[in-house]
Amino acid sequence: MPFKVRVYLCLFVFLVSNLMLSQSKFKVVLDAGHGGKDFGAIKNGLKEKEVALDVVLRIGKILKNDTDIEVLYSRKTDVFVELRERADKANKAKADLFVSVHCNSNPSSKPYGSLTLVMGLSRSSKNLEIAKTENSVIFQEANYKKNYKGFDPNNPETLIGLKILQEESLKSSIDFASSIQNKFANQLNRKNKGVHQQPLWVLDATCMPGVLIEMGFISNKNEASYLGSEKGKNEMAKAIALSIIQYKDEYFATTGTSGVKEQTVTKEETEPKQDTPIKEIKGKEYKVQIATSKRKLATEPSNFKGLKNVSRTFEKGYYKYFYGNVSTDVDCKKLLAEAKKKGYDSAFIVAGNEINN
Repeated sequence: MPFKVRVYLCLFVFLVSNLMLSQSKFKVVLDAGHGGKDFGAIKNGLKEKEVALDVVLRIGKILKNDTDIEVLYSRKTDVFVELRERADKANKAKADLFVSVHCNSNPSSKPYGSLTLVMGLSRSSKNLEIAKTENSVIFQEANYKKNYKGFDPNNPETLIGLKILQEESLKSSIDFASSIQNKFANQLNRKNKGVHQQPLWVLDATCMPGVLIEMGFISNKNEASYLGSEKGKNEMAKAIALSIIQYKDEYFATTGTSGVKEQTVTKEETEPKQDTPIKEIKGKEYKVQIATSKRKLATEPSNFKGLKNVSRTFEKGYYKYFYGNVSTDVDCKKLLAEAKKKGYDSAFIVAGNEINN
């Protein structure tokens, strides 16, 4: 499909999906980079395609414990999958998130650390080289001239048609990417090389927030040893899986098989008139924040995994959902434990004027 036609089709799908009622499950596509004849980087006894697939399968195993999440894979075995097929699968499934897993490499053995890429117009020379490497798989495909006609990551005009669409999902992608990087750094003690915007075809072609994770440099002997170990692959998989669950809880407030009942948002409801205003929250009040979403949900137990006494506030285009209302942090810790037991792993305690900040 010509690039310009695909741009408008992608935008159309995006707009239509936002007019529809929320699906019952949060769909995530796990994309193991490379595969088959495309080995990716090969350094220090590791093949990128094998490490990426191994970690992706571990992520999927963790996520399947969450009944709110439906996991889809671009590949589950060592096969070659075209970039176009990876994007098409995610779009046809109306996925909520696209997560592509890779390993980094460099001619020098010195660089090390993890970084996460999101789609964007940035063209810093260092990260553009990564973009060129990840896009290069296009040339291994039989009909690449036809399938990718019009896409040129070196030409700024290529991406202009996606400006509206990318602005809509870029913030979500960056927030998710930041969560991944923070977990890598703070929980796994990996060097944090940050979140970067780059013109990557596989992210450009998907109609939902997405990231491409470079877990580390297999060209670095120490990092290759870590990524090739059971410990390393398990830790990376867990960090990514927890970031996906956190993203799901914060942005979608999914409810498993019970379904989500949405309320129509009218023009009058763009201000928090019917929700708790900031000025009304006084004294020592403690609540558990369980979710954040652009969608206005009825605060009834069926929408929040059976949790009762759920309240909501509205701020800067987002609805925040809270569980309980108690006067001591000790009691609130009990509520937090209940929320996490229900699956809200990223829930946290807020107090007083923090509730709307």
